[in-house]
Amino acid sequence: MSVESASSIVIPKGQVDLLDFIDWSSVECLNQSSTHSLPNALKQGYREDDDLHLESDADEQLLLYIPFNQVIKLYSIVIIGPEEEGPKTVKLFSNKEHMGFSNVNDFPPNDVAVLSPENLKGKPVLLKFVKFQNVRSLTIFIEDNQSGSELTKVHKILLYGSTVETTDMKGLKKIEDH
Repeated sequence: MSVESASSIVIPKGQVDLLDFIDWSSVECLNQSSTHSLPNALKQGYREDDDLHLESDADEQLLLYIPFNQVIKLYSIVIIGPEEEGPKTVKLFSNKEHMGFSNVNDFPPNDVAVLSPENLKGKPVLLKFVKFQNVRSLTIFIEDNQSGSELTKVHKILLYGSTVETTDMKGLKKIEDH
């Protein structure tokens, strides 16, 4: 697979940008800068603005909690960031709620990605698909950054996957009341 530039990210067949399935009322991000918060990297319109980004506050770590308004299958993730302050070690947890920095290492992650410079430019990280089949929420723990500095920056986060197929109510025949 060739390396894609950020503007020409190829979405695998059958996968969609899961942006529309995020439950925005419950999204959280721990250790985010008050002036450079998570919506800058995740929300439609904001994430396309090169002047906006998510930035860590007290140290390099970030803990993102992203719930979905329906069950999804997560296929890949794209995390775009700068060469020096971009995320390096990213741990992903499926369906783990109420995690904090004090207990994030108590649970084994469903997958761990060590981001390369190509990933930070837009090359998708393919996940262990079998571990992300019935996802109600995704917790992303950004443990460190490329340079080991105290500041981590994220320009864009894209989640690709599909919704879990549910019963097609239109396909069912209505039983007439007699």
